[in-house]
Amino acid sequence: MNVRQALIAKKRYDFGDLVAIMSILRGPGGCPWDAEQTHASIRMNLLEEAYEVAEAIDKHSPAMLKEELGDLLLQVVFHAEIASEGEGFGIDDVCDGICRKLILRHPHIFADAVAETPEAVLKNWDDIKRAEKGHATRSQTLRSVPKTLPALMKSQKLQQKAAKAGFDWPDIEGPIQKLYEELTEFKEALKSGRRKDVEDELGDMLFSIVNIARFAGVDAEKALSGACEKFTDRFERMEDLANADGQSVEALSPEALDRLWEAVKHSY
Repeated sequence: MNVRQALIAKKRYDFGDLVAIMSILRGPGGCPWDAEQTHASIRMNLLEEAYEVAEAIDKHSPAMLKEELGDLLLQVVFHAEIASEGEGFGIDDVCDGICRKLILRHPHIFADAVAETPEAVLKNWDDIKRAEKGHATRSQTLRSVPKTLPALMKSQKLQQKAAKAGFDWPDIEGPIQKLYEELTEFKEALKSGRRKDVEDELGDMLFSIVNIARFAGVDAEKALSGACEKFTDRFERMEDLANADGQSVEALSPEALDRLWEAVKHSY
């Protein structure tokens, strides 16, 4: 019985089997599609799977979470397999690296450091991470935030890191007042008609809103995602009401649409 037959015959698979299957798919006589992929070509797949894991968490669905974690794990193994073919590391090196990182960044567990609260643990983690990365300044720490993060998430991370350096408002009133200032500047930019100024001031306004979310203990990305879902639900309900009256939303006047929207808004 060869390796492929042995895999087919198994009743239950483990991590080692996933690695073996990925190697077969990429190897001689394997899958043409899998064999031609690169880190760049499956980059978006990795991001999509991560978001699907997040959706499973939000839906509180263990079955969905199990499936989506598997899809995400496949992406990790896929990238590691590609790397093993000429980039000097494979999945064992990935596992070795993360294990070493966890041991190093938990000195209160694996060494003699003391950290009795979650806050103390995070401070140790950040201090060790800065030392590992060779960040001599806080600016270097800010620049280490990935540029590819969604903008709201990136904003919140930047603000959190700046706050750890002492650059922060004393309370939520500061960012709230700042939002009013940015709104005034945005209106002035609109009057000027200069697109770059409008874009800059809108960005400042959004950044201020994220700061308010941070002080309120709210995840800005999650809050906006929730608002998107709420908008979709309400629009769907509004369209249902219009259709029930034999009309389409496209045929209604702005005033009629506004009345329907308000009716839906106050119905739940």
